[in-house]
Amino acid sequence: MAWSRRAFLSSGFAAAAASSVAGAQRKFTIAFVPGSIGIEADQGRSIELASKHGFESVEPFGNQLQAEGSAAHVEALEAAGLQWAAARLSVSLRVDEAAFASGLAELPAEAKALREAGVDRVGTAISSYSEDLNYLDNFKIHVGRLRKVGAVLADHGLRLGLEYLGTKRLWTRHRHAFVHSMAECRQLIAETGQANIGVVIDSWHWWTAGETADDILQLENSDVVSADLNDAPSGIDRDEQYDNRRELPATTGVIDAKEFLNALVTIGYDGPIRAEPFNQTLDEMNDDQASRMTAAAMRRAVALIG
Repeated sequence: MAWSRRAFLSSGFAAAAASSVAGAQRKFTIAFVPGSIGIEADQGRSIELASKHGFESVEPFGNQLQAEGSAAHVEALEAAGLQWAAARLSVSLRVDEAAFASGLAELPAEAKALREAGVDRVGTAISSYSEDLNYLDNFKIHVGRLRKVGAVLADHGLRLGLEYLGTKRLWTRHRHAFVHSMAECRQLIAETGQANIGVVIDSWHWWTAGETADDILQLENSDVVSADLNDAPSGIDRDEQYDNRRELPATTGVIDAKEFLNALVTIGYDGPIRAEPFNQTLDEMNDDQASRMTAAAMRRAVALIG
């Protein structure tokens, strides 16, 4: 489904929009994504844990829905009052041409299974560096591959979200930097010409990229496919943060969850939002403990809206 893109907001208009958020209602769902909080769970178990701990949406597993059929899982999802969050793109954009072609050939069947289950969002991350390709060459390859992937997904009514990785330690420790900001990600999306491709916004990467609410307010709801919400360890400069050492939302207050969420509410974002803390303490908990802690952190963050 195609959507239009509006011109960038002036800072004055953005401020006015932000001031109106107190009267707005959130439309996004708190998503259960087991792998992001150290839980190994199949589709059935994921729906069970999401329901038990008060999540509102759950990650769909395309390979499992394709292999088993979706009827029983959709029935369980609806019985629990849950929605689907975003599926993970099964095609890697970082492999050699033969491997990419192989993955692309398998994508239509999985996309069909996802859509038949009622899923409409798929997401993937764009690596912010390369050892072999300079920025321009890498950009050209990504544009070509994303056009192909986007076309397949569009044929099945699926939107594709691209997550940029803003962590400075990632894109500076390798030979060539690549896309690592919202502006660059949007440039990449625009070049593909695929109307069903948008962004995945992670508060961690938004913060490490030095972005603010104004950057989010330049978007429309239809530009955002999925979102992540995380916090950062205290006592570490932003540019010195390690990507895989994060905190649950609204835990340390280093990342301004209120600013981030208010901006999403202002643009009317209506998709899933998950926690992805890469936190060792959380990883060592059992399934129920990790689910309960994550749900509590997400609700604490959402309570800041207004």
